[in-house]
Amino acid sequence: FRNPAEREQQMSMKMKKYIYAFAALSAGLVLGSACTEQRNFYEAGEYVMFADTLNVYPVQQDVEYFSVPVVSTVSRNYDRTFGVEIIDAGSDAIETLHYRLKSNTVTIKAGETRADVLVHGCYDALDPAVTPSFTLSLVMPDALEMPQYGRRSKVLLQKCCPFDINAFSGWCVLSSTFLQSYNPYGSYQRLVRCSVNPDREKSIICHNWMLKGYDIELRFDDSDPLAPSVTVPEGQVMSDEGSFFGQTHGDDRILVRSSSVNPSYFSSCGNYLYVWTQMYVYDLDVYIGSVGHFYTVMEWVSDEEAERLRREGMAM
Repeated sequence: FRNPAEREQQMSMKMKKYIYAFAALSAGLVLGSACTEQRNFYEAGEYVMFADTLNVYPVQQDVEYFSVPVVSTVSRNYDRTFGVEIIDAGSDAIETLHYRLKSNTVTIKAGETRADVLVHGCYDALDPAVTPSFTLSLVMPDALEMPQYGRRSKVLLQKCCPFDINAFSGWCVLSSTFLQSYNPYGSYQRLVRCSVNPDREKSIICHNWMLKGYDIELRFDDSDPLAPSVTVPEGQVMSDEGSFFGQTHGDDRILVRSSSVNPSYFSSCGNYLYVWTQMYVYDLDVYIGSVGHFYTVMEWVSDEEAERLRREGMAM
């Protein structure tokens, strides 16, 4: 038998091994629990993403920044800050030339589920006929990326010029599928002179629109810079029936209104408009029928250009 001192030393060493083993096991359990809690922290439906994976944003002369929204599926009781990086691949808009970010980070404030990446569009460098784009990506933990949605957003820049109703006065060249179908002289184009309507804001009167002696009002709505629209108030008389049909079907009036088939819009940058109209016929208060839906383009020209076209024989 070993002496008592040796036996006590051996027992002490065994006890230390048990203590170390228990400590290691406890640490492993705590670490594993922490990892599980961290994983569940993100897996409990918390995702962060751009509100749109692709969208067109207006670049306006008097607006310094437009917003690219970032959203979260949950709110937290603390601020969350993420990086925002620009992806060069697939981008044809040039940073600092066409746009620049106000910041390369975005912060969702405590208690909120949305924040905005602010982008300055360089108005003077953009062409209204071209829509350049660039791609943004959120820098964040992978667990916050929603499957099948991703963390990127493609931003398209559309230059939107200021609206000026006076730009739509004066001479314009009108081209219409109605004239193409019904004009007895065969021409689908004519020179039309328009003036600002003194009785209504954002409205013009187009004199002798489709036929001499018949004026038509057009109304403009620029509230959405990406979708400026034009409407034709209902019930306006655009012609008598005989001039285009050669006979009378109703009360000898062809009426016009905005078409419900397609939207009509205008361009402040290009000073033109596309308008879809429906022509129809009544016999006093009785609806006779629709003549059809027709497409008309109106492009404003200078007085000099209008005079040249008139000399070359364009109808007025």
